[in-house]
Amino acid sequence: MKPMFREGAEYAGKNPRVLITDGAHNYIDGARAFSTHGHPITHIREIRLTGTVHNNKMESMNGEIRDREKVMRGLKIEETPILAGMQIYHNFIRPHMTLNGETPAEKAGITVEGENKWVTVIQNATVEKRQLR
Repeated sequence: MKPMFREGAEYAGKNPRVLITDGAHNYIDGARAFSTHGHPITHIREIRLTGTVHNNKMESMNGEIRDREKVMRGLKIEETPILAGMQIYHNFIRPHMTLNGETPAEKAGITVEGENKWVTVIQNATVEKRQLR
């Protein structure tokens, strides 16, 4: 766990102030790795579905990735576009029961118009990329 947490902190450019995990014991050592750098970290080990702080949303996305990865027999390329596609699907296309049939994007006020949301997202990404050049 420690190398993964260190890599995450390096990518973010800072250590977290709060770490929210499930009840797995291997996260305890990872949380300690952050605390040894002189800045204490609050480690919330929320293992219930209820409560005000939990990692249910992240676990939902992880479940989708694990389900897909089993069918694919693993992700063989580290920089695979599959994960980015799954994130787009999860956030912009797939309605969520816990959000009353809305996507996370819709819940945040971002709407994707059109009959085929995949086509709309790709067209918008293409237009935006052309404008950046």
